[in-house]
Amino acid sequence: MVIPEYKLFIHPIDVNELRKDIWRDDPVSAKLTINQKKLDVDIAYRGSHIRDFKKKSYHLSFYKPITFRKAKEIHLNAEYKDPSLLRNKLSFDFFNDIGCLSPKSQFVFLKLNGKNEGIYLEIESVDEYFLSNRQLPKGSIFYAVDGDANFSLMSDLDKDVKKSLEFGYEFKFGTEEDEYHLQEMILNINTFSLNEFENEIVNYVNVDKYFRWLAGVIFTQNFDGFVHNYALYRNATTGLVEVIPWDYDATWGRDVNGKVMREDYLRIQGFNTLTARLLNVTRFRLQYKKMLEDILTSKFNVDYMKPKIQDLYDLIRPYILKDPYEMDNVHEFDQEPDYICNYIKARGEYIRKQLYTLD
Repeated sequence: MVIPEYKLFIHPIDVNELRKDIWRDDPVSAKLTINQKKLDVDIAYRGSHIRDFKKKSYHLSFYKPITFRKAKEIHLNAEYKDPSLLRNKLSFDFFNDIGCLSPKSQFVFLKLNGKNEGIYLEIESVDEYFLSNRQLPKGSIFYAVDGDANFSLMSDLDKDVKKSLEFGYEFKFGTEEDEYHLQEMILNINTFSLNEFENEIVNYVNVDKYFRWLAGVIFTQNFDGFVHNYALYRNATTGLVEVIPWDYDATWGRDVNGKVMREDYLRIQGFNTLTARLLNVTRFRLQYKKMLEDILTSKFNVDYMKPKIQDLYDLIRPYILKDPYEMDNVHEFDQEPDYICNYIKARGEYIRKQLYTLD
């Protein structure tokens, strides 16, 4: 199988502008060719700490045409600190498999001004097109952009009361009324009595979907996933909120720097105020426990995951040798499928042993 080749041309003057200030958010114009289809795009670096890496990640917005493949923008992730390059893709697919909304993704090979830039993961943007492409009802979308997206009245950043309940979120799509609903939900999560919470939270949060997202974070062991690296979607028809994962390269046994993350690093109860309140209700806690048991049996095991890992490895292995940033690391890349499988086995055993804490 061949992965698509993306040919990007940026005028040398604009390349210099990008390189001069990696923290610049203003895009520059570029030409993108995919399968002989020529597209005019705006391009900028994406991410925070990843901008310092030699291999940059990019955010592309289409402007001629204004949409392409039913999208107005895409993200090209370098996956630079992940020695497998697979973890983000593997995570998004896993979330989808366990019944959670998740961005689509595919590997592409990028050329920049005629030179090989290497393997990238193209990630679907979570926006109104994300909803329409799945025939989901319209609704609001908020990005969790920092540690204040913790469903609490208290800030994770300065340990003080938040000045606004919208702190931690970037409004991506929706109406002013949706902003009010977000604030109302966060306030009620924190102020409902135990009985009120058990009876009323189901009018704000799709609890089943929330637990599927929580389970995905727990299995992949994304330590930042509880107060960051997610989007909120409020279904305008049901009025209920779902959580969508984002940026899952620091998973499957490696941290944000690609270093070993032990299988017992993250407790199965997770973190954040909403999770804590849900798990304080007996019937919700047992619902979550049953979900973990089911996923352990059906999805999070070596028999189920190994073929998926191997297929992705086989797909991109030939391109590693053409990636100027990865070709010298091919030996480590070759060891990663076994490393990830060993993590799945160890993490699965740890979670099984901890299930009693949810009784």
